[in-house]
Amino acid sequence: MAEKGLRLAKTDGAFFSKITTTISKLLIPTKIGINGMLISMKRNNVIKTYYEYINHNEKSKDTKANLEKKYENAVVLYLEALDKYIMESVYKRVKNKIATSYEENALSRYYNVVHLKETQYVEYKYKKQEFLLELDYESLKSNKKEKMLEKYKTFYADRMNGLYKGLLKNYSVQLADKVISENEESKQKIYNDIFENLEKYTTNILPIKIEEGTEIGYKDIVNHYDKFNTFLTGKLDKRDIIEKRMLLLGISRKLFTHSLPLVVAEQCYESLLKENRHLIISSPNNKKQDMAYKQILALLEDYKVNLLSTKIYWDKPKDKEDYKEFWDKYQEIEKSRSSAEEKAKKKEILFLKNDIKQIEGTGLQAKHIVQFYKKKLVELGEMKHLKNAYAQTTNITLKGKKHEELAKRAQ
Repeated sequence: MAEKGLRLAKTDGAFFSKITTTISKLLIPTKIGINGMLISMKRNNVIKTYYEYINHNEKSKDTKANLEKKYENAVVLYLEALDKYIMESVYKRVKNKIATSYEENALSRYYNVVHLKETQYVEYKYKKQEFLLELDYESLKSNKKEKMLEKYKTFYADRMNGLYKGLLKNYSVQLADKVISENEESKQKIYNDIFENLEKYTTNILPIKIEEGTEIGYKDIVNHYDKFNTFLTGKLDKRDIIEKRMLLLGISRKLFTHSLPLVVAEQCYESLLKENRHLIISSPNNKKQDMAYKQILALLEDYKVNLLSTKIYWDKPKDKEDYKEFWDKYQEIEKSRSSAEEKAKKKEILFLKNDIKQIEGTGLQAKHIVQFYKKKLVELGEMKHLKNAYAQTTNITLKGKKHEELAKRAQ
């Protein structure tokens, strides 16, 4: 009797387990339907309150504040509905093994974002909103709800624009942290986060902003954007990645001046210069080395002419004086009546000398790149290469000023 009872209990348990699983699978589509209707209602309310807020003609500050509060409350409820959909519908579909690959990927991305909550709460806050909004936007596009999409995308681009600004500002604050600033690995991670978010914004949000054409700032970066698009197909090597990131920094200087301050953009440029210098000295052949060299000249011009010329506050007076000297020489070349080819040569010499001055004596990589730069200056006729057979040394004469590089290990 006891054995029979155990067998019955086991059978009943399996039977009820199967029934529960079956009922769960049957109820999941209903849950999706209910959550879908809820999301649709909240989405409609968000769009309505958004347009009321941006189109109001009332001059009263109280009226504007009330409309903004109404809109923000609607956004909160809308995001909660999307979050509920992930937890109640997508999670259960994945658990019951009836989810699509898209739903599985969405849940995986969701948990990657949630994982940030314990360590980087501010980043988590922005990233979660970004994820939920992107999920709903992609859903509208895949379901081809054109009328709704037309109304929605203006709100979507505007909201996402604010979220990306918040993320970039958060990364800028992190770089100012003394602990992070003294850790090269932590700094590099933040640089990568900045570039990753700039790329996502440029790929997904900027096209909507350019299409709308409501702000002059977006019209000014169309050329940068068109060039950036050439890097979206095919396999990119290290040189391509550096050039793409240089374009992203150019775009950021137009759109994210306050969220990504000049001092942070400056650090990002310096990081790219460091990578580019390493690329030159590690190139496997002359062709790739020459391509990397041409790129660092473009990067130096973008950094020293387009960025540093706008810098007002300098930490060290000497750095300011050095840059002023560089700028005066650059302007002299620009204003000269030389041919375009001669101007380009003079600028190249100026950039090489200036970079040598900045990095000489700062490490092993700097030693190698300085040697490379000096060879280029010899080729450009700016330096003379003299050999001293007795001491096995190299003497370099620069416009009458003699520099001796004695071999430390020469016997």
